[in-house]
Amino acid sequence: MSLCSVDHSDGSPYRPCLLPRPPPTTGSSLFRLPQGLAMSAFPATRFSFLLLILLVVSLPVVADDEWPQFRGPDGQGHTTSHDLPLKWSESENIAWKTAIPGEGHSSPVISGRQIWLTTAIVEPLTEEETKKRLASIKNPQGLQLAGTLRLQAICLNRETGAIQHAVTLFSIETPEPRHALNSYASPTPVIAGGNVYFHFGTYGTAAVNRETAELLWKNDSLKLDHQNGPGSSPAVWKDLLIVHLDGTNTQSIVALKTATGEVAWQTKRSGQMDPTPELQKAYGTPLLVEVGDRPLLISPAANWVYGYDAQTGEEIWKASYGKLGFSTVPRPVIRGDTVYIATSYMASRLLAVRFTGTGDVTSSHISWMSDRQIPQKPSMIVVGDRLYFVSDKGIVRCLDAVSGEEKWFERLPGDYSASPLAAGDRLYFCNHEGACTVIKAADQYEVLATNQLDGGLMASPAVAGKALFLRTSGHLYRIENR
Repeated sequence: MSLCSVDHSDGSPYRPCLLPRPPPTTGSSLFRLPQGLAMSAFPATRFSFLLLILLVVSLPVVADDEWPQFRGPDGQGHTTSHDLPLKWSESENIAWKTAIPGEGHSSPVISGRQIWLTTAIVEPLTEEETKKRLASIKNPQGLQLAGTLRLQAICLNRETGAIQHAVTLFSIETPEPRHALNSYASPTPVIAGGNVYFHFGTYGTAAVNRETAELLWKNDSLKLDHQNGPGSSPAVWKDLLIVHLDGTNTQSIVALKTATGEVAWQTKRSGQMDPTPELQKAYGTPLLVEVGDRPLLISPAANWVYGYDAQTGEEIWKASYGKLGFSTVPRPVIRGDTVYIATSYMASRLLAVRFTGTGDVTSSHISWMSDRQIPQKPSMIVVGDRLYFVSDKGIVRCLDAVSGEEKWFERLPGDYSASPLAAGDRLYFCNHEGACTVIKAADQYEVLATNQLDGGLMASPAVAGKALFLRTSGHLYRIENR
């Protein structure tokens, strides 16, 4: 691989340049470190050159029309589309709006003319049965109960919004409680090749053929106690489907064979956790980064973030949060050789961890940390050398990604669970109340537009071509300039 020239005219020491795009692919989305670089701390004299290489090779490599997994082609919330709508409403720039049955917070995934998402068809309990079951739960605060449950895969036509398939994957007689801010269909599916893979935590994992909507396999043997319902989305690496299983009673990461659903490897979490079971759970989603010839799986869990070999499940490194961290939700984001982790609860901490070490790297590879207004549910986003994020309560911050220095902070309206989207110099932040604020990705805070839909936005946005796809509490929208 050769590097193209670097333009320093803007004063920035590093500027990534676009490399030729390989043929479109779906599924696995790896960031690649150059061959031959060791899994150890890099000498300071080489860091500038290394960072340049990392920025170049960390660009998305999937066609604009593909959004195959949670947070898109790179798993980081970036799109290369520069023609997304800036403004919309229920009567402006809506190509179509389709009612989605049931409930779900999973984001749509897109390939070709298909859009896939998940939903839960819930039969409510009687008031009497609800009171009886809640009384048997040690800490029922914030929990909601359901009767029977059908977990479905929904396929829509991207051009028309028509529902083409509704496949029931699992039927559950007595589902566990879920938190009021969660759903039974929160994990986002992943498209890889001709299949779509669905994960519902303790309720099971399944594969569906995209062309025929045929159920290929399902595995419901990996049980855990979520306490608040499922939340971890899967990732694909080659022929492995990788999922987190971090409950109150068991904590591990597991790879299933994409062809059969059989377990290929399973690795238990090794870091010391709080003795209270409720403080050992997490809802994180792994991120794949290729370091040399080794596929590194960055995996946030309770109290620790881990690096594993995606092929074997071998633990390569781990770093402690330095404080209690559980129910971890945000997906990691990276810049250069650094991964950014938000620890979630009780008070979320932001860690900048160099992911090139081995063993316990807590004292050697954490570059900086911040404890101020860090998100508990929304993931963060990196644009250039800036790190942007919004807290659950709407405090949006911009930090220098290298030093952690704050550039600005402001308040956005509403509460937040959805992860942000970056398109060119625009950042899209969607809230529980159905509002999406578009701000400029810059060193000065600037609101470009505020848009409102009728339903709340818990799912993260998706993009294909020039269209933005938003899932509200009851509908899926295709939004584009008209």
